[in-house]
Amino acid sequence: MKWGLLGKKKRINQIHLENIDARVIIGTPKINWPENWAWKDSVISDNAVDPVVRELVYRTIHRVVSKVIIENNEGMILMAKASRGFFTGCWTLPGGFVDYGEHPRQAAIREAKEELNIDIEIADPLGESGENKEGDNGVLIQQNIFTNEGINWLSFTYRTKINLSMDKIKPKKGEIEEVRWFSRENALRNSVSLFDKEAILSLKE
Repeated sequence: MKWGLLGKKKRINQIHLENIDARVIIGTPKINWPENWAWKDSVISDNAVDPVVRELVYRTIHRVVSKVIIENNEGMILMAKASRGFFTGCWTLPGGFVDYGEHPRQAAIREAKEELNIDIEIADPLGESGENKEGDNGVLIQQNIFTNEGINWLSFTYRTKINLSMDKIKPKKGEIEEVRWFSRENALRNSVSLFDKEAILSLKE
């Protein structure tokens, strides 16, 4: 297809499948939507569709993660050192992937329980997840594509306050190596996730 038909170019993704290396241009077509085109959800599992196309569709589905900034009364931020996954050996805010059918706020609460065995509450002034809870949830929504593979990340970071001594925090074995309270400055310095950094930078007193 000539580029003129694709209209505005958005980005270029690199795809490697077995012995196939493909350079895929993402753009908006200058044509009306054909009625016989399959929807994205159907393309992924359709064996009649070229593997490169299926892989491209798969990669353009959002990966949604939810995090939470947990602060104590002194303004210290709770961070966890991961022992597996993308950030093994690195300090990150508590959080992880949002489950199917789960609101990002509930995902942040669940991840804090699973990773650290602590119960937190996050304000929900609009009742987005079912029940109004007064307060400021400090939510920051971010989106980014970090590599030329084109994986699109969508991140929700919430904020809550709780005073906890270290003996009340029980890191999940095999997943969290260590947990520690950091000053905002040190939390920013030690964090490796760009989403985490932006969330910490967005904090207001």
